[in-house]
Amino acid sequence: MTLIITFITSAIRLGITFLLGSTGEIITEKSGHLNLGIPGIMCVGAACGCLGESLYTRSLDSYDDMNPILSVVIPVFCSLLGAAVMGLVYSFLTVTLRANQNVTGLALTTFGVGYAPDSWDSLVRAMKSKGYTEEELKESGLVTVSQKNGNIFD
Repeated sequence: MTLIITFITSAIRLGITFLLGSTGEIITEKSGHLNLGIPGIMCVGAACGCLGESLYTRSLDSYDDMNPILSVVIPVFCSLLGAAVMGLVYSFLTVTLRANQNVTGLALTTFGVGYAPDSWDSLVRAMKSKGYTEEELKESGLVTVSQKNGNIFD
């Protein structure tokens, strides 16, 4: 029973991302463009948000100096900026240069997914370097335990 509940909650949480992307794609298709690069654009936006958050936290002397408003605004702005740049690349290639929409979109998806990080344990490594144990991270809900091999990841 726990496995089913975990599956359903994960499906809803992960499905919302694709629901938002597909809603945007439906609006784009109404204008006559087929943008197959939506997943790549979303990946680049997420990676830029993580990069913005990382740069902000590294610029602080200690976590006590963290401004809660800036810790949200900076990653959101970086995400929007990264996704906007990818959208501009797509629109420039397909509208101005009249490149094939399918090929351009798939190229953006390939780039965007390849731009995402190789591993998902950056938070785990950072928190362990600060002295937190794996048990504390599990209890806080910041990490998930892999059912395949028992490793933890963010």
